[in-house]
Amino acid sequence: MQRPDGRTPGAMRSVKITPNYTMHAEGSVLIEMGNTKVICTASVEESVPPFLKDTGLGWVTAEYAMLPRATNTRKKRDIKNLKLDGRSSEIQRLIGRSLRAVVDRKALGERQIIVDCDVIQADGGTRCASITGGFVALWLACNKLMEEGVIRTMPLTAQVAAVSVGIFEDEAVLDLNYAEDSHAIVDSNVVMTSKGDFIEVQGTGEGRPFTESELKKLLGLSKRGISRLCKAQSKITGDVGV
Repeated sequence: MQRPDGRTPGAMRSVKITPNYTMHAEGSVLIEMGNTKVICTASVEESVPPFLKDTGLGWVTAEYAMLPRATNTRKKRDIKNLKLDGRSSEIQRLIGRSLRAVVDRKALGERQIIVDCDVIQADGGTRCASITGGFVALWLACNKLMEEGVIRTMPLTAQVAAVSVGIFEDEAVLDLNYAEDSHAIVDSNVVMTSKGDFIEVQGTGEGRPFTESELKKLLGLSKRGISRLCKAQSKITGDVGV
């Protein structure tokens, strides 16, 4: 089986994470996974949503957007419709809960960190890139709070990363680009911590049902991919939660 870009089934696209990509946010990165590029910024607010007021617990949430010409045709901005489209809403909820899974909210204190993920170029796997890059932006923001003496300990308990896997032309493959994702028989996204724990597994049989054996292959590929992504993160964050 020949993948569209010549990779072997278990090969990932190149991964590059550039820290401090913008000057104003407490944490920011540009993450590039092949031709997919996402700017992730983490902003600290000294307040929490009303349901957490006076609890001593912090909060981490996320917002996701795809810029109008991130794809091969222009996508209207969500503001044109005065609300998020269903896809963007689902993705930003996924990013938020994935990041919160590795946050000690008591150590963060009663403050909120908002992670904005803006896709500037899309070639598949934008939600996975957003989670992987969003974690690094979140770490940078938390590290700044520690350096400034606002918090005493790092509130992140592990790294979190995400990768796409699927079945393309009856072969299990890792890190699908758009050409593969749009024709995949099975499409999945897997979110895991650097400790090897699962946060979320999304999987859909697009062209046919898939077997338990195929699912195990996909999970095996995802573990390998996330291990590589965590190593890329560690070049900036060090090993978190070890």
